[in-house]
Amino acid sequence: MNSKILKIIVAVLFVVGVGLFGRVASIDAENVSAISEAVSPLVTYSVALLVMAVITAIVASLLGIFKNPAALKKTLLGVVALGVALLISYILASDSAVYDANNSVIAKEGSDISKYTSTGIWISLILLLLGGVFFVYDLAKGLIKS
Repeated sequence: MNSKILKIIVAVLFVVGVGLFGRVASIDAENVSAISEAVSPLVTYSVALLVMAVITAIVASLLGIFKNPAALKKTLLGVVALGVALLISYILASDSAVYDANNSVIAKEGSDISKYTSTGIWISLILLLLGGVFFVYDLAKGLIKS
């Protein structure tokens, strides 16, 4: 029963998408205002589909996590570990001025933008390092077993 309903929903979404795309494709490329009017509903439809997909994925993930206490424990441990990595990267981050290629200031010294950008760079490096360590560990473990 659920499979039939899902197939019908997917078919309806497909037909609506094809109809909106066909409407855009049928307009002369020289008529900019008509294309703009035709593209707007297609973009709105695409954004709505994206939002629905994200919400569905989040809800399904949360339901799966809450049904399995072991998964909930692992998820919370991962979130805490990520929070610790974020805290370390924030502590290591510099809030000095950021310059572009022409040596003009993009972000002033002491600004939040500079601090958050540096934090993002540091957390990327920390996660890259951790991923590399676990990759080498797993590779070595596999080589020792065989």
